[in-house]
Amino acid sequence: MDSKRRKLLLGGVALGAVATLPLLRPRALGQGGHSEYFQGLSKALHNAGFSGPTMVVDLARLKANADVLSGHLRGNYDYRIVAKSLPALGLLDTIAKQTGTEKIMVFHLPFLQQLVEARPIADILLGKPLPVAACKSFYGNLSYRGFDPTKQLQWLIDNPRRLQQYADLANSLGTTLRINIELDVGLHRGGVTDSQTLAKMLTIIQHEPKLELAGFMGYDAHAAKMPAILGGPEKAIESGLAIYSRRLEQAKQQLGNEFPRSPILNAAGSPTYQLYKSHVDSAPCTELAAGSCLVKPKDFDIPTLVDHTAAAFIASPVLKKLSQTQIPGIEGLTGAMRWLNPNRAQAFFISGGYWKATPESPEGLSINPIYGRSTNQEMLNASRDVALSEDDWIFLRPTQSESVFLQFGDIAVYDQGEIVDKWPVLRNS
Repeated sequence: MDSKRRKLLLGGVALGAVATLPLLRPRALGQGGHSEYFQGLSKALHNAGFSGPTMVVDLARLKANADVLSGHLRGNYDYRIVAKSLPALGLLDTIAKQTGTEKIMVFHLPFLQQLVEARPIADILLGKPLPVAACKSFYGNLSYRGFDPTKQLQWLIDNPRRLQQYADLANSLGTTLRINIELDVGLHRGGVTDSQTLAKMLTIIQHEPKLELAGFMGYDAHAAKMPAILGGPEKAIESGLAIYSRRLEQAKQQLGNEFPRSPILNAAGSPTYQLYKSHVDSAPCTELAAGSCLVKPKDFDIPTLVDHTAAAFIASPVLKKLSQTQIPGIEGLTGAMRWLNPNRAQAFFISGGYWKATPESPEGLSINPIYGRSTNQEMLNASRDVALSEDDWIFLRPTQSESVFLQFGDIAVYDQGEIVDKWPVLRNS
C-alpha cells in the first residue's frame, strides 16, 4: 500500500472515530430537583433546624417493612431482630413492638451491655463468637437489674477450643453459661463443619456442669446470591437445611435426655428469610433472624426482598456550587471532559462524605472518579439539568446499615412530613 492510500485510510478511520464519539457519550441525567418525596424530607429537615450530615429513617416505611416480614413468617417461625443492622434503641423498640418479639441478636460487647441495661426482658443470642475475654468483661462489669443471663443469654461458640475456654470461665465465675453452637451450612465462614467436631463439643458440654446447650445457629447469606448454574438460592437453602438437620439429629442422639426440651434453632438473615416459606414442614429451625431488610440499604436490592422499601437515607447540605467541574492540574481539559460526559458539568461540594452510600436524590448526581473522595467535603457532579443551590439537601442511600448508621449521631425520625423524634445510636465502644 502506497503512502497516499495509507494516509487516506488512516484519515478515514480517524474521521469515523470522531463521528462516533457523540454516540458513545452518556446522556445527561437528571430532571430538575427532588421528587415530591425528597422535597418533603428536605422541608422537614429545614423546619427542624438540621444543618449537617444526618441519617434519616422513614418511620412509616420502617413499620411497613416490619409488617411485610411478619406476613412472610406467618407465625411459622419466631422472629429475632438483628441489632447490628438496627443499632439504636428507638429502632429496636419500634420493631419489637411492631413484630411482637423480644428476641434480639447481638454482635458486639458494647451493644450487649447497653441492651441488657435498657431492655432487661430481652432474649439475647450472640450472632458471632466473641473472645472469652469479652464474656469475662460482660460478667465483670454488669448490673443485671432484672436480666438473668442464665435464662436470657446465649453465647455463640464455633469450635471445641473456644468452648473449653468458656467452660473454664464459667467454672471460675460459678455461673452457668448457655451455649449456642454455630454451624457451617454453606457460607464457610467458620462454625462446625463435621460430625467429629460437633461430637467433641457436645462431649465438653456433657462433662462441664456449668455449660448448658441452648441450641444451634446456621447463617446462610450466601444462598441468596447463588447463581443458577450452581442450582440457585433454593438448592443452597435445601443443602444448608440438610446439614442443619444432620447436626441436630446427631446432637439428639448423643445427648439423649440431656438435649434441651425447647432448643433455640436459629437460621436465615435478611437476604434469605423469605426462602424459608417453602420449607415450613421440613426446616429444623424454629426462628429466623433479620434486620437490614427493615431499612433496606442499597446492597439489599435483591430479588428476595423486592417487597421491602428503602427506609433510610443520608441527608447532607450543599456547601458549595460550582458552575463547572475542574480537576487540579488539568484545568485545561475541563471543556473536553464536560463534552465527553455532560454529567460532569456541575460540581457540588457537600458536608462530609465518603460513606458507604450512593447518591439517591436529586436524580443524576454522581461521584467524580478522578477528583477523589473526601470525608470532609465530597464532590458530587451533575448535568446542567440538575437543579440544586447552596444549602439545599442532597440524599444518599447507604449500601449497608450496620456501620453507616453509627457515623451521624442521633437518627432523625421522619413521619408524615415532619421530623418527629431523634433516636440516639448505640455506643460501639
